[in-house]
Amino acid sequence: MIVGVPTETFPGEHRVALVPDTVHTLVDKGLEVAIETGAGAAAGFADDLYVSRGAQVVPAADLFERSQVVLQVRTFGANPHGAPALEYLRADHIVIGFADALDRSDRISALARRGVTLLSMELMPRISRAQSMDALSSMATIAGYKSVLMAAGLLPRMFPLLMTAAGTLTPAKVLVLGAGVAGLQAIATAKRLGASVSAYDARAAVKDQINSLGADFVDLGIDTGDSEDEGGYATAHDDTFYERQRSALATVIADADVVVSTAAIPGQPAPLLITRHAVESMKAGSVIIDLAAERGGNCEITEPGSDVELEGVTVCGPLNLPATIPAHASQMYAHNIATFLLHLVDDDGQLQLNVEDEITAGTLVARAGTIVHERVLQVQGPAN
Repeated sequence: MIVGVPTETFPGEHRVALVPDTVHTLVDKGLEVAIETGAGAAAGFADDLYVSRGAQVVPAADLFERSQVVLQVRTFGANPHGAPALEYLRADHIVIGFADALDRSDRISALARRGVTLLSMELMPRISRAQSMDALSSMATIAGYKSVLMAAGLLPRMFPLLMTAAGTLTPAKVLVLGAGVAGLQAIATAKRLGASVSAYDARAAVKDQINSLGADFVDLGIDTGDSEDEGGYATAHDDTFYERQRSALATVIADADVVVSTAAIPGQPAPLLITRHAVESMKAGSVIIDLAAERGGNCEITEPGSDVELEGVTVCGPLNLPATIPAHASQMYAHNIATFLLHLVDDDGQLQLNVEDEITAGTLVARAGTIVHERVLQVQGPAN
């Protein structure tokens, strides 16, 4: 079986689906690997590195012609610029990658109409057996880390407590909203930089995780009820809850030098946590990094992909932060997707889709011209 890795075509996407070390892993398992010419260059992986680990480097047309499995960071579902590659896809192709399957109805339907088998990495079940395949968590780790570096670069003061001959510098106050993978990494990074860190999450169960990283848990005194689904993701609440939450958060936000907001609910717009009034109440020079910008943002004035300033407060809505650290992002993603692929492959090196398996069933979006994933069907409707 030949596994193909094309060059990513989404603007600013510098990651690649396999790195040379994971190519070697797949080749050792009896698979053949074809890499499109230059596919890894933006992440720092030259073609000759892939060749040295057992891959063939070929042009795009040859790659799709030869391959049975196509591995991508962004499939067409998550890449509106990927339409030209559709002409290369055949009904016998198995495509694996991020697909934005709960958001992009038109592109998911287009992939289904090509007859391809589509498996979506962002739908990986959050179970212990799938931890090594959880690409969302890998990318969230990088986003959480980079968000704090962005904030540190924009804040007109240093993060740590310093006692110098010129006086004492007090530590910056960093508030992290949402203590999922990205939020926890943001907490850890801010603590390493010497900041005084506090964090809020509607899921009271994460208090111990926040405290274990040396941060203070912010208790708003609001009954959050059942705020976590079976996979550990935050669940949505009603408007009354969010109004009370925003009101209570405003006081905490006003005292922060940096706010890193990470709250997101799969398949839904990001909840509004930071109002315009809350931004105006912050000190001039303060910084907000809204990691939920791709889902509309947690801050009322966030402009996805841009930085805006209000009353001296900078609000950043970064998109695709993992692509800004492409070497390690690719390394982590490649490990996730290669582990997933090997989970699907039998002892003879042939891919077997066992829909009785929780991991396979949880990620299988389309097959034989039909959308088959229940959650995706609820959002997309049946393919035409």
